Amino acid sequence: MKKRKILILSNDVDYLYTLRLETIERLLQSGASVALSAPYNDRVEFFEKLGCTFHPVEFTPRGKNPFSNLGVLLKYFRLVKQTKPDVVLTYTIKSNIYGGLVCRTLKVPQIANMTGLGKALMDENLVQKVVLSLLRIAFKKTRTVFLQNARDLQYFLDHRITTKEQSVLIPGSGVNLARHPLEPYPEDDGSIRLIYIARIIKDKGIEEMMAAAKAIHQKYPFFSCDIAGFIGEAVYEPQLADYSASGAGKYLGFQKDIHSLIKKSHAVVLPSYHLEGIANVLLEGASAGRPVLSTDHIGCRDTFDDGVSGIMFAPRSVEALVEAIEKFIHLPYDQKQAMGLAGRKKVEREFDREIIVNEYMKAVEGIVGK
Repeated sequence: MKKRKILILSNDVDYLYTLRLETIERLLQSGASVALSAPYNDRVEFFEKLGCTFHPVEFTPRGKNPFSNLGVLLKYFRLVKQTKPDVVLTYTIKSNIYGGLVCRTLKVPQIANMTGLGKALMDENLVQKVVLSLLRIAFKKTRTVFLQNARDLQYFLDHRITTKEQSVLIPGSGVNLARHPLEPYPEDDGSIRLIYIARIIKDKGIEEMMAAAKAIHQKYPFFSCDIAGFIGEAVYEPQLADYSASGAGKYLGFQKDIHSLIKKSHAVVLPSYHLEGIANVLLEGASAGRPVLSTDHIGCRDTFDDGVSGIMFAPRSVEALVEAIEKFIHLPYDQKQAMGLAGRKKVEREFDREIIVNEYMKAVEGIVGK
């Protein structure tokens, strides 16, 4: 690739570190200059040492204030005019929309990534109509729109957001197999430890998780399930305190070192019915050699094979989750271990992050050349 300028827009620097670092590294290795823009946090220093430049644009990722959103649009407009990128990569909904509007106006090639649909697109109301209209306008001239599962791809085509030529299906964000290496399975010490890692919101199945874990712990005192994640809905703060007091598990708060939590656990559990792209934590769990317990729901069921590398259950059901956990508890130790190994093999075949990086490099090279 020739020396080209790449600008990356996102709502979170940690998101870029966790899910996009390998793409950024490959772009830098190719000789491109890479500029990042997101609300500032301490991770910025890491990217600057890596060789990126950083342009803070402060905004609330889920804020709906129209004046605030207009401010983001104007900041992006000034940033793109200032940096004069050859290609703009956008992640997360606001950056996709407002970055796309700016790129279309200034005739700068854009590559976008949709990591799921979210309520804004699935609930039939005025918000959906507005978001659909904005996406159609923003993506009208976008070179490539990456979509993470077949449902999302079909949705975008059916709603005329993108064309077949623009749309590229990829296996989620992939998983870094080196950052999440295969770990020895925990010793057979008589305990069963699960880990739930997600943003604490209703759609991620947090209510079902707490209820099921309490019930299982009462029946099997050797069972526990720790919960980690940022509280996205304040109603759950006292409930998590109550959960920790129950003895069924601990609420660990937001954790950056996800791998160490997975390593200590016998399985990863996610009773989500959120509108996932592909659930990254399930890929990370499987990569470390841990079985996954998750729902028969798009973005979750794609990550494992039921009965082979995990156990599937119906979403929105405490009873189904309890049954799945009991089934896992009663599996022989060597079968639990074998499930974890099967999961690792699956992510090696289907979800290696290098697949995603290669798709990005192909898309960028298709615009600026090698």
